[in-house]
Amino acid sequence: MRTLRDIKVGETCTVVKLHGEGAVKRRIMDMGITKGAEIYVRKVAPLGDPMEVNVRGYELSLRKADCEMIEVQ
Repeated sequence: MRTLRDIKVGETCTVVKLHGEGAVKRRIMDMGITKGAEIYVRKVAPLGDPMEVNVRGYELSLRKADCEMIEVQ
């Protein structure tokens, strides 16, 4: 299983599935990260947390823990 955490800067991926429970999963979905959404990785902070991505035309910063819940291809 490949997660958003494994994607390198400058790459684009597609969301396959969201893992996680209740409020956390809901929050990720509310940010526009749903099955089939394309995510472009713009930047990663020096220590790897957070990660800056483009989703549905806007910029978003995600924590490492959140990125590991997003399965991509």
